[in-house]
Amino acid sequence: MANNPIVGSERRPAPPDRTRALSREQIAALFAAKAPLRERTLWKALYETCARAEEILRLDVEDLLLADKRGRVVSKGGTIEWVHWQSGTAQLLPRLLKGRTRGPVFLTDRRAPARAPSGDICPVTGRARLSYRRAAELFETLTRPPAHPGITDPAELETRGGWTLHQLRHSSLTHEAEDGTNTPTLLARSRHASVRSLERYARPGVDAVADHVAARDPLRRGGRGRA
Repeated sequence: MANNPIVGSERRPAPPDRTRALSREQIAALFAAKAPLRERTLWKALYETCARAEEILRLDVEDLLLADKRGRVVSKGGTIEWVHWQSGTAQLLPRLLKGRTRGPVFLTDRRAPARAPSGDICPVTGRARLSYRRAAELFETLTRPPAHPGITDPAELETRGGWTLHQLRHSSLTHEAEDGTNTPTLLARSRHASVRSLERYARPGVDAVADHVAARDPLRRGGRGRA
């Protein structure tokens, strides 16, 4: 119809996601590297839950069901949802909490300033909740060496960037897709509302595509092949 406002219009394409998934080898090296317990627990939780960094940093001890390896998070729009982790996070969390039963899970190294909201202060230690800005800054700094393995000069490394916290979520979803996790489960893990939103994460990496092609090579499977 001539007066239909959508006639002739096109769906606006989603902006490209420039985030690069880390390889499995890079993830393994990250978790094997020497880092403070708080950072190792946060990084492991982000990778194993596929959660957004803000969600994990907002966790309180009361939100954790340690025996069930799950936690209650406030997702986008204020929705209450659950994230699930594996043995790596399950082993680190009790060491990080040290018996604490209340307050933020991830804390700063110093006591909270007077202006800090009461909900962001640990009632046991008096320390504040670790902010996203500080967590991202530490991750970027600590991951500069593995992000640039060919650079050994500290001064040169200072001018380079490291990895981002979002890459842990991105990498985890990518690796699950490579392992054959079905779309409904990936949607549940990522907690995206649509498959279209998930597409930017669930793209197999170069190594996964190479393995896929090699595994289907007729000569590798013992076939004769054709000239």
